[in-house]
Amino acid sequence: MTEPTPRPTRVRVHHLQAAKDRGEKLTMLTAYDAVTARIFDDAGVDMLLVGDSVGNTMLGFDTTLPVTLDHLVVAARAVAGAARRAFVVADLPFGSYEAGPEQALASGVRMMKEAGVSAVKIEGGVRVAAQIRALTDAGIPVVAHLGYTPQSEHLLGGPRVQGRGDAADVLQQDAVAVVEAGAVAVVLEMVPAPLAARVTEVVRVPTIGIGAGEGCDGQVLVWVDMAGMTDWSPRFAKRFGEVGAALSSAARAYVDEVRAGTFPDAEHRFDA
Repeated sequence: MTEPTPRPTRVRVHHLQAAKDRGEKLTMLTAYDAVTARIFDDAGVDMLLVGDSVGNTMLGFDTTLPVTLDHLVVAARAVAGAARRAFVVADLPFGSYEAGPEQALASGVRMMKEAGVSAVKIEGGVRVAAQIRALTDAGIPVVAHLGYTPQSEHLLGGPRVQGRGDAADVLQQDAVAVVEAGAVAVVLEMVPAPLAARVTEVVRVPTIGIGAGEGCDGQVLVWVDMAGMTDWSPRFAKRFGEVGAALSSAARAYVDEVRAGTFPDAEHRFDA
């Protein structure tokens, strides 16, 4: 019987590549704070993504567009500080890299120095290849993001599947371009499963799918969708728990006991 591959004490770029080469699936979840980051890290999640989805899930924004680099540096610092094993990736938000390689490099350097993450993630294909190259040349690992890219949601017409029909070839060309520019992994969001599987075969680095089928090298979900924290979740997000219901129940029990005068009791106080 083949011995299982030992899990690294700290996941790094070469471990991600080795997993793809061995055909082992990678796992990624979003995280925005130290508490959940430590839980996911202890659970064995390989990669933690400090996504600009913090805007929708934690900050009360309608989209990811208002999220700033300041927002993400704070969240990423908390996650990177809590994680002991996981490879921590932080988004560069809208407006922090589009102007060109110089802006991308400045944003990436700040994220690495102030937050202590393992890599940064940017959205786009050929159009951001120069930014990816500049970051890579500076020693900053980059995860690319193709398919549905939330920072371009107004241009794309909202969260819609990308890469159908003639657009499939364009998406594949984008994937090749970002990898040639130095990307260490590629997130494929809301991409038809056959196309995602084809891209996974074509590119040499790991692909991480979200709504892109089982043919990718790994999977990522927004953690509040995965854990059932809201009444709504996207079609592709399986609810692996009902944490929202459990938290609501705990809060209601707390309110009831305080109002009834049963908490705190003798067990939860200090006597003279």
